[in-house]
Amino acid sequence: PVVTPTPVVTPTPSASTEQDDWLYTDGSKIYDKDGKEVWMTGINWFGYNTGTNIFDGVWATDLNEALEAIADRGFNLLRVPMSSEIILAWENGEYPKPCYNDYINDYLKGMNSLEIFDYVINQCKKNGIKIMIDIHCATNAAGHYYPVWYNEQVSEADYIESLRWMAERYKNDDTIIAYDLQNEPHGTANSAIRAIWNDSTDPNNWKYVAEKAAAAVLGENPNVLIMVEGIEIYPMDLVNNSDFHSTNGKEYYGTWWGGNLRGVKDFPVNLGQYQNKLVYSPHDYGPAVFMQTWFEKDYTMETLYDDCWHDNWFYIQEENIAPLLIGEWGGFMTSPNIKWMTYLRQFIIENKISHTFWCFNANSGDTGGLVGYDFKTWDEEKYAFVKEALWQKNGKFVGLDHQIPLGNNGITISEY
Repeated sequence: PVVTPTPVVTPTPSASTEQDDWLYTDGSKIYDKDGKEVWMTGINWFGYNTGTNIFDGVWATDLNEALEAIADRGFNLLRVPMSSEIILAWENGEYPKPCYNDYINDYLKGMNSLEIFDYVINQCKKNGIKIMIDIHCATNAAGHYYPVWYNEQVSEADYIESLRWMAERYKNDDTIIAYDLQNEPHGTANSAIRAIWNDSTDPNNWKYVAEKAAAAVLGENPNVLIMVEGIEIYPMDLVNNSDFHSTNGKEYYGTWWGGNLRGVKDFPVNLGQYQNKLVYSPHDYGPAVFMQTWFEKDYTMETLYDDCWHDNWFYIQEENIAPLLIGEWGGFMTSPNIKWMTYLRQFIIENKISHTFWCFNANSGDTGGLVGYDFKTWDEEKYAFVKEALWQKNGKFVGLDHQIPLGNNGITISEY
């Protein structure tokens, strides 16, 4: 016989439980309301940025079961890549059709894509998972390849409005505890359009726009954390090239998209009265994604620190400027990538750096995922690898909620 799943009744976002899970920063640490240091150790699951208009893979798997598995396996934060395009559509009362298997997920029938997203939030709440919204691109599909946060369809004002609308809509729900303002601003020395970082008011100055975007979010909800990623290149000679006018690549320090936070030393992000909400969020990858110069020798964790990590971002934590959250890292469990990944995992654990692993999805071409193409069968070898870098105490995973434990194998932050 066909068994019809019973729909899970969940509260609306505005009728959520006690709002006591907001976080703040002090120096290089992140704390809860009681001054307890927290470690955000999460995962990425994309789809709201691709035109799927729901998480990718719900075309094959049960949404509830997938979120339960993420919680049970100890990920206390879910980074949700989204496009400004889908958010602006929702704001306009337009609801792009979500792609999901309505036989497996028949409890979603009759819901539009925004109602399903609200349902996701409440399922995360039920499982003790917190959410970080990541504006991954202006427009769907391959929009993340575009170097900045605006394009012909989405203006800077539209981009900021998409963040403001989300912050206002979910301001009374501490399930969403952070906003990653923009995924991987980038562009090389000779790119026609590229993200820069200085003290100008140029439309492509990411530091300047990030401060405006943060103000829009915090104006609606002053409780959330603000994640600011880096750019791709930074001038070696600030005296003569602070405006990034040079098109000579040899005059810049280069690294991963979003991974260059050298500018923080010269032009730190200023959130005014909300400075204790700022977290810097670099991305770091291995040779399977791109053969950076620091991989061309017999590298060690020490050479990675010297050649990349310290000057690009780790000095921010080391000098107690602000906390870090590595928003993306991960890849294939094969040589030579596994060598880099093992060193970064060790570095993350030793320095208790918050992070969200890339990714849950099977369909991430240059990294692979934690599940197979049924979006249900976990890669146990890869999971065992990542598990080492998840927040745990006495064999239990530590969540970020004060009342609701993290899945069936976790505890609340109150119990830590």
